[in-house]
Amino acid sequence: MHIRTRFAPSPTGFIHLGNLRSALYPWAFARHNKGDFILRIEDTDLERSSQEAVDVIIEGMAWLGLDLDEGPIYQMQRIDRYREVVKQMLDSGLAYPCYMSEEELNKLRDQQMASKEKPRYNGLWRPEPGKTLPPVPEGVSPVIRFKNPIGGSVIWNDAVKGQIEISNDELDDLVIARPDGTPTYNFCVVIDDMDMNITHVIRGDDHVNNTPRQINIMRALGGSPPVYAHLPTVLNDAGEKMSKRNGAMSVRDYQRAGYLPDAILNYLARLGWSHGDAEVFTKEQFVNWFDLESLGRSPAQHNPEKLLWLNHQYIQNSDPVKLAAATKPFAHEMGMDTEAGPDFVQVVSLLKDRANTLIEIAEGAKLFYLPAPNLTADQIKENIAEAVMPALKDLVEAISTAEPTKEAYAAVFKQILAKYQIKMPALAMPVRYALFATTQTPAIDSVLVVLGKDEAVKRLSKVVQ
Repeated sequence: MHIRTRFAPSPTGFIHLGNLRSALYPWAFARHNKGDFILRIEDTDLERSSQEAVDVIIEGMAWLGLDLDEGPIYQMQRIDRYREVVKQMLDSGLAYPCYMSEEELNKLRDQQMASKEKPRYNGLWRPEPGKTLPPVPEGVSPVIRFKNPIGGSVIWNDAVKGQIEISNDELDDLVIARPDGTPTYNFCVVIDDMDMNITHVIRGDDHVNNTPRQINIMRALGGSPPVYAHLPTVLNDAGEKMSKRNGAMSVRDYQRAGYLPDAILNYLARLGWSHGDAEVFTKEQFVNWFDLESLGRSPAQHNPEKLLWLNHQYIQNSDPVKLAAATKPFAHEMGMDTEAGPDFVQVVSLLKDRANTLIEIAEGAKLFYLPAPNLTADQIKENIAEAVMPALKDLVEAISTAEPTKEAYAAVFKQILAKYQIKMPALAMPVRYALFATTQTPAIDSVLVVLGKDEAVKRLSKVVQ
């Protein structure tokens, strides 16, 4: 079997981590099995669909590296195909026009609920042998309903949930086309999955109730249902279903917050799937390890702290050149000219081990690209003790003749500390303040290397004059 999977979002809102997991797993399954991964945009809800939402979906998937073999395919561009199948179903008796008005349907549902019955269409317009249908009302455009089988059950072996059985008596005759001829979601999905030869449908378990309807339509049309794998819900950190309403961030938000795409992908992979005790792994490892048998059956819970920790791991282990390229846009947004000053790759290499996000790296980089502090005499007196000035003067002289390496600067500090019998903080804090007007920086010997000997001596000399 040639594996073909799909991600089929509705562009009716922004795409969050829970949505993206429903893209990641079918992508990984297709890649693991050398199959095809298809993006299908289910945009038949014209009132709620937007091009901006489509753009966010496509950009988010590209940012995560979820490459496509086909698509994006838009359902609205396939309307003629759906109408063709609706006509075939009407002609073959698989579907029928229903003239029950919205008002009549609502009244029926109210009566059923009052009688503690399940609200459902009662088959009034369903043609049956020997049945007389009501007279067709004038000027009313009907909906088209699928003739759902009566009696028996729909049974499928879900790759995550195991065997599921739904009685056909629980299912009424589904509307497959609206009065204006627009096809409905459950109908379009079936036609698309059949036409695109989808072999595995991996999606959220909020679709479980749709599955028996889709299987019945597919079988009525002579198709064979794909393998279904319904993923448990992703809950937010408060234990509620992840959604925009419950504070979920969009994929763009994570991008703007300075997260790395590989960290997001690693985190998403673990929201419902595992491979032994592996916590941090590459995209290649994930694809190699992925199978449906390792998908969990319990809801996964979003953990922002875990995601931030993972991002830190990826930043720590990133190639400095690539990390610098990813950080530059954030630095430029903060007004830094990364070409006027120390080598930006060196700056990023110095800062990356302590940073959780690219924004934190950019914030730290400000030290090296902002103008040198113009310290007043009062500021110097207040922040640098008079007693340490002799040691500071000797330090400046020693730095000016030392090799511009971390080891050489460390040796200079050691020599001055021994000469004046003082501790490292007593000397390093004044140096930091003289260089940047702050006492918080990475290791001072590394800072001197990155800032450059000439610039460091120039800034320090202003303080000790």
